[in-house]
Amino acid sequence: MAVSGAPGTERGYEATGPLPELTGTGPVAAVRGPVGAPQVLQDRYWDTEDLRLAAAGITLCRRTGGTEPGWQLELPAGGGTREEIRAPHGERLPGELAALVRSRTRDAPLVPLLGLRTERETRLLLDRRSEPLAEVVRDRVTALRDGHGAHWVEYEVELRPAAGPELLEAIEERLAAAGLRRSRAPSKAARALAATGAAPPRRPPGPVLPPGSAGERVMGYVRRQVRLITDLDPAVRRREPDAVHRMRVATRRLRGVLRSQRAVLDRRRTGPVADELRRLAAELGTDRDREVLAARLAERVAELPDALRRGPLERRVARYTAPPPSGGAALRELESERYRALLDALEDLLAAPPLLTDAYRPARPVLAAALRRDERRLERRLAAARRTPPGPARDVAWHRARKAAKRARYAAETAGREKRARKLRRVQRILGNHQDSVLVRAALPGIAAAAEAAGEPSFSYGVLYGRERELAEGYEQEL
Repeated sequence: MAVSGAPGTERGYEATGPLPELTGTGPVAAVRGPVGAPQVLQDRYWDTEDLRLAAAGITLCRRTGGTEPGWQLELPAGGGTREEIRAPHGERLPGELAALVRSRTRDAPLVPLLGLRTERETRLLLDRRSEPLAEVVRDRVTALRDGHGAHWVEYEVELRPAAGPELLEAIEERLAAAGLRRSRAPSKAARALAATGAAPPRRPPGPVLPPGSAGERVMGYVRRQVRLITDLDPAVRRREPDAVHRMRVATRRLRGVLRSQRAVLDRRRTGPVADELRRLAAELGTDRDREVLAARLAERVAELPDALRRGPLERRVARYTAPPPSGGAALRELESERYRALLDALEDLLAAPPLLTDAYRPARPVLAAALRRDERRLERRLAAARRTPPGPARDVAWHRARKAAKRARYAAETAGREKRARKLRRVQRILGNHQDSVLVRAALPGIAAAAEAAGEPSFSYGVLYGRERELAEGYEQEL
C-alpha cells in the first residue's frame, strides 16, 4: 500500500468575523475564489478509547468526499507545522499508519470515535504570476459523537511549498486586525471532542518540586528527552534523514542523566530503565553506524585524486553500506514488546520519579557535584588512553573516553553550564571523529575483499585506509 507524506504549514482560526481582504498581504497579488462549488467532506476520526492520540495533538481519520478521499494522519511538527501522511481509501485502517502512532497507542486498539461533516469553501492566494501561495478555506463543521453534537465555523490557512513561513505571519496579522483569532484547539478533532464532552485526559503532572531545585532541573531535562524519543518514533519508522541519530542521542542523553544524577534520582529504581535505554541505543546504533560509514567513506572517496582512483569506488561503497530491504535493526526494535514496555516505564518515571532528598535542594551545588564527578571520570579515561600503546586496545580506550565525554557533556547541559558543555562537546567531537575513523578502517578490508572477488582493483581502498590512519593520529594529537 502506498503511503505518502509531506510537511504542510497550516493554522486554524475561529470565525469570529468575516474574512478580510488579503490582496497585498506580503507577496499576495490576488485572491481567487471561492473556487468551484463547496465541497462536502465526511471524516471519521480514530483514536484509542482513552484518547491518546488527541492528548498528543495527533489526528487520524478516514475521509470520504472532496478531492482527496482516503486515510489521513497528521503529526504535529512544531512551529505551526503539521506533517500530513496519506494512504488510499479503504475500510480497514492501514497498518502503516497504525505503526506510525504506536509509540502513543502501545497495545491499545484504535477505534472510530468521532464523525465530522465539513462544508468547505476554498480561496487561493496568488502571486504576480498567478501561482498559488496559500489556500484559505472556510469550513462549516458539524461534529457527532455518541449522540452529542456541535457546530461551528472556522478558517484554515495552509501554505503551498512555494511560500515561506513569513507569509503565514503576515496573513495572521491581517486576520487579527479583522478580529479573527487563532483557534485554541490544535485540530478540528480536538475541538469536536471538547465540544461533545470528551476532552482528552491530561497527563499526570508528576510531583511538585521547588522552583530552582535540583529535582526541577533534572526532571525538566528528563522530560525533554522522553518527549523527543516518542516524537521521533514516526520519523525513524519512515526512515527520515538523521531520525535514527536524533533518537539515539536523546536515548543516550536520558541514560546519561539517570546515571549521573544519582543524588537526585534513586539509581536502584532508575537502573533497569537505564539498562533498557542502553539496549535501545545499541539497536539504533547498528543503523546509525551504517549511515556514518556511508557518509565518511563517500567523503574519503571524493577526496581521492584521479591518479589514485582504481575501479568503481562509489558503486562498491554504496553497495556495502546500503540498508537492508527489511529496514534494519531500528525498525525491528520499534516493533518489539521490550520497546513498548520501555515507553511505559518512561511514562511512569515522569509521573512518579524516585526522588531523593537532594532533589529538593538548590540546583547549583547538587548538579555541580555531579558534573565534577563526571569530568574526573573523563580525565581518568583520557589519561588511560594516552598511556595505552597504539593498536586496537588504544582505539578501545579512546572509545571509552568518548562515552565519558558524552556523559560529562550531558551533566553540564543539565546543570545549565553552557560554556562547559561547549568545551566538552568539542572533546566529544574529536573523539567521535576518531571512532568514525576506527569504524571505516575496520570496514575497508572487507570492501577491498569484495572488490577483488568481483575482479575489481583494490589499490584505492588501501590508500583510503592510510588516509584514515593519518586522520586518527591527528585526532589523538588534538587531545
